[in-house]
Amino acid sequence: MTAEPRLSWTEVRDTIRARILARHYAPGDKLPRDEDLARNLGCARATVHRAMQDLAAAGLVERRRRGGTHVPNDPVTRATFDIPVTRREVEARGSLYGYRLISRAIAESPPAVMARFGLQDPSPMLHVRALHLADRRPYILEDRWIDLATTPEILEVDLAQHSANEWLVHHKPYSRVDVRFHAVNAEGEIARHLDTPRGSALLVLERTTWIGSAPITTVQSVAAPGYEVAAQS
Repeated sequence: MTAEPRLSWTEVRDTIRARILARHYAPGDKLPRDEDLARNLGCARATVHRAMQDLAAAGLVERRRRGGTHVPNDPVTRATFDIPVTRREVEARGSLYGYRLISRAIAESPPAVMARFGLQDPSPMLHVRALHLADRRPYILEDRWIDLATTPEILEVDLAQHSANEWLVHHKPYSRVDVRFHAVNAEGEIARHLDTPRGSALLVLERTTWIGSAPITTVQSVAAPGYEVAAQS
């Protein structure tokens, strides 16, 4: 009788990461000992140890001498960029915040989104387009793709009432973020939604986040004329 092959360290890592994403291990929780995980998963203790090293490097767990392994209370990496909640940003300016969902649909990730995430093959994602308002005027037009493998619970969120931006900041920790800025000229739907003349110069913020090596979300936020980027060190 042939014994079943043991899990590799990457398979163990992905299993534990999936449990963290599903909140089986919630922020603040202490994980089982490496020996117990190895017994549960049917692999060597050294395999679990190697997987934990990778998860710790990604910020998904904390390894404490004599204290065991924990899921951080705040596992978000904030070293280079703090993801803002647009509602708070608007209210901090003393303006009245508003929000309107334009569309939401499940679709295969297009080539441009795959390139941002570094994916080789398309996968099902939730495509969300929404408009953020300040004093009833267009403020930011958001075009977002959310990976359903890492964030399936987004399908249960009423995005007509709650912005994906705010929900993700509060509920989806990330370990890596890529942020890029560029400019576009207002054309077509962008000009219409932002209620700005065609040809106007607009700032675009493109932000992509991952948990470990798994994609979470990528968004293109096109700001209305006059938008200013505020950064804190």
